[in-house]
Amino acid sequence: MIIFPAIDLKGGQCVRLAEGDMARATVYAEDAGVQAAVFAAAGATALHVVDLDGAFAGASRNGDSVARAVATFPGRVQVGGGVRTRADVERWLELGVWRVVMGTAALENPDLVREVATAHPGAIVVAVDARDGMVATRGWADKSTVAVADLAARFADAGVAALLFTDVGRDGMLKGVNLEATLALAAISPVPVIASGGVAGIADIKALIGRHNIEGVITGRALYDGRLDLAEALALSA
Repeated sequence: MIIFPAIDLKGGQCVRLAEGDMARATVYAEDAGVQAAVFAAAGATALHVVDLDGAFAGASRNGDSVARAVATFPGRVQVGGGVRTRADVERWLELGVWRVVMGTAALENPDLVREVATAHPGAIVVAVDARDGMVATRGWADKSTVAVADLAARFADAGVAALLFTDVGRDGMLKGVNLEATLALAAISPVPVIASGGVAGIADIKALIGRHNIEGVITGRALYDGRLDLAEALALSA
């Protein structure tokens, strides 16, 4: 199982939000490149980077910071936040990004996601962000009327690399991962699932290891607050 340390960018700084609320951001580092190097030194081989400002604006706003993280980190980097066009996808891939995460576009322009998934096999991840079982979009600010399972079904045969499932209400809150909802999605999806939102400590990592169709888990605040030891998590998941 892949452990993805998270770098979320707001105004060029590495932050963590509480429940996806931009007004409730805690700054943990000033430079994404430095933070990426810290995670690499701990043994991480994959990294999850989000341009939070881009997610709300609909276009990249922290491109330089993302580029520093990609240039510094020796492993695989997946990037999301404001990816709404094919040009957005290809710009990140040309920069050396491993996979690109698409969320709002998956709901509002599924044909685009299918197009880029076909053009770039294995390079597209669909973000399935949930509030009360419904898909949240535009930086999690809006809740749609589309159920999580319905969105996942739309991309079952699209060639996407993974579904990234986040329980927005748990994100940054250290409440523990929503294991029930995550496993339920993994059970019905032919596409591997990445768990995200609420990881509080090593117990969450242990609960996900070996589960059917779970490719990985993203963790942020638990690492930054020292509640989860990255080296320990990596050793367990190896």
